[in-house]
Amino acid sequence: MTLFRVDNPHTKPVHFWQDILAIIYKESPEVIFLAEAFTKPAMMHSLGKAGFHQSYTYFTWRTSKQELTAYGNEVARETSAFFRPNFWVNTPDILPTHLQSGNPAMFALRAVLASTLSPSWGMYAGYELYEHRAFAEGGEEYLDSEKYQIKIRDWAGATKKGLTLAPFITQLNQIRKTHPALARLRNLVFHSTSSDAIIAYSKKSGDDLMLVIVNLDPTYAQEATVHWDMGALGITEDSFTAVDLLDNTSFSWSAHTFIRLDPSRPSGKVAHVAYVKI
Repeated sequence: MTLFRVDNPHTKPVHFWQDILAIIYKESPEVIFLAEAFTKPAMMHSLGKAGFHQSYTYFTWRTSKQELTAYGNEVARETSAFFRPNFWVNTPDILPTHLQSGNPAMFALRAVLASTLSPSWGMYAGYELYEHRAFAEGGEEYLDSEKYQIKIRDWAGATKKGLTLAPFITQLNQIRKTHPALARLRNLVFHSTSSDAIIAYSKKSGDDLMLVIVNLDPTYAQEATVHWDMGALGITEDSFTAVDLLDNTSFSWSAHTFIRLDPSRPSGKVAHVAYVKI
């Protein structure tokens, strides 16, 4: 066992973790500790400075373009020297309100955001099956929570019926595996768009350039012009070819690119995750 999730580490003195983690690192440097600490930012940051390798984050509750941009810039720049974010789409304790409609497009777009904004991301079992029933209206606790009972899921049945996000998640992880730019944190750059429903950002590492555009509206088609910062992308030409790795479609884009993403169509297009050869 080399990966540990520590529940509520902020309830112990920070120096306790500093001492314990230093000892473990000296004896077993491969071990990773994830801080499950949804608390004040100062304490979350202190735990990172004390030695926790990764931390839960506020991504779970950041849903708007403005919130995602501000938080992305915070973790990629302001706190990246000591705070290693892990973007969880849900947890055993938290069923975010935006998932409680059960809309598959919302599950898909949140998975795209988590897997491309942060080098590390995670989910609690059942997310793949669009589990969304809350214990109480207005709450964030799962109904029939596994914290209190054994839960049997029909994975095979869901696959047969096409009621699973698992293939899409596998695809996202394969893209992450083959594109090192997505494994970096500090290379995150947001780009201007003409609509608050469309968010666009890039990640670049060497000659690996990834562009991500997401429709934050899980119900309706949204359109926008994306204004790419060509200098930040390292592109000198007026136009470039982008290959969407989600469906292997090629596009000719420019500094000002019109985008339309429609989650309501049969294929449920919520995002472009595109590779640009430079």
